[in-house]
Amino acid sequence: MASSNTGFSTAQKGICITLAAQPHTECTLQEPLDFEGVGLHSGAPVRMRLIPAAAGSGIVFRRTDLDNFEIPANGRNVARVSYATSLMRQGVLISTTEHLLSAFIGHSVDNVIVELDNLEVPILDGSALPYVEAFLRTGLKPQRRRREYLRILKPVEVTENSKDGTKFIGIYPGTGYQIDYRIHFSAPIGTSRFLGDLDTGAYADLIAPARTFGFREDEPMLRNMGLIRGATDACAILIGAGKIQNGPLRFDDEFVRHKVLDLIGDLALAGRRIQGRVVAERAGHAMHTALVSRLMKDRSAWDLAHVYDDESQEQTEPAHAAFTRTAHA
Repeated sequence: MASSNTGFSTAQKGICITLAAQPHTECTLQEPLDFEGVGLHSGAPVRMRLIPAAAGSGIVFRRTDLDNFEIPANGRNVARVSYATSLMRQGVLISTTEHLLSAFIGHSVDNVIVELDNLEVPILDGSALPYVEAFLRTGLKPQRRRREYLRILKPVEVTENSKDGTKFIGIYPGTGYQIDYRIHFSAPIGTSRFLGDLDTGAYADLIAPARTFGFREDEPMLRNMGLIRGATDACAILIGAGKIQNGPLRFDDEFVRHKVLDLIGDLALAGRRIQGRVVAERAGHAMHTALVSRLMKDRSAWDLAHVYDDESQEQTEPAHAAFTRTAHA
């Protein structure tokens, strides 16, 4: 299990976890950061540079191999969302954005230009940890513009029935950035729940290291679809014959933590950090981004705030509830 020096409890009965303490001004990177790897699905080699950007510019992807064509990271540009979240504008694609966007939200990075020389963000180790470690090494640069938060004013929900059960995601008014996420898989994953408030604290220790995962029996189908061409046991947890094939896990509930990591990255496409409560069960990229789309279309469901409210008129849980888990049920 990944260690934490934050002082939060990691006892079996629960985990207290929060995102990095939030200044209320925007931040960018102190200096450019370079990454190199392959795309999880394309298998294509890619070089990526994260460049500090002006206040108010948000996260913008730039394809250096296509005359510096730019795609802002927002819900209007969401494209393919089956096994990864991708952006598209005028036929130009940026694939598998969720881990990087999650790291930006988790570490309070507001404004960055993301330069890529290919179509897919590198998978690295399958988590957001390499990004967060780089941010911690170089530091962030505070900017003078006040940060805006997307404050949820009324419930917005998405439901889908499937052969595996009802899939659900909803967002509700609340303080901080609360997440309640449940997953249901066959052994060895089982049923897990991650519950808590992401307002102030330990994303780097307790969410960022959680890696993506996949099942050996799905590999032929996915490769025939042109997917997971860059997948190896160095960038994903592999499950086959009812067991984990490349342990040890970084957390005993790493699977649901990775789902939370993905959720944070996908909801970043709302364009601002959320203030509210998110509840999800059996959800995934398609459900996450469908929620963003439905939320953005209903202007009465949210407004913009410069600080987090101390209280919410429809709060139903304490703002700093401990994360709890029910793993391998």
